[in-house]
Amino acid sequence: MGEPEVPGPLVGPGEIIDLLGVSRSRFRQIILQSYFPRPFQTLQGGSVWLRSEVEAYIRDYRRPKPPADEDEQG
Repeated sequence: MGEPEVPGPLVGPGEIIDLLGVSRSRFRQIILQSYFPRPFQTLQGGSVWLRSEVEAYIRDYRRPKPPADEDEQG
């Protein structure tokens, strides 16, 4: 029996932490939420997710970060 065909780029915990801009402990809380995507596959080294599903989660459930220049008073 072969491996499932990968329908797009995969991301692991490190990439998701960077995409979300959160700590490792906050990441562990987030992935337990029912609306966070299920891992595409769980390997010996850990779980991997489809990048498109993680990006959809960010788009649908996370507040957008303000652009860097909006933080400065002008």
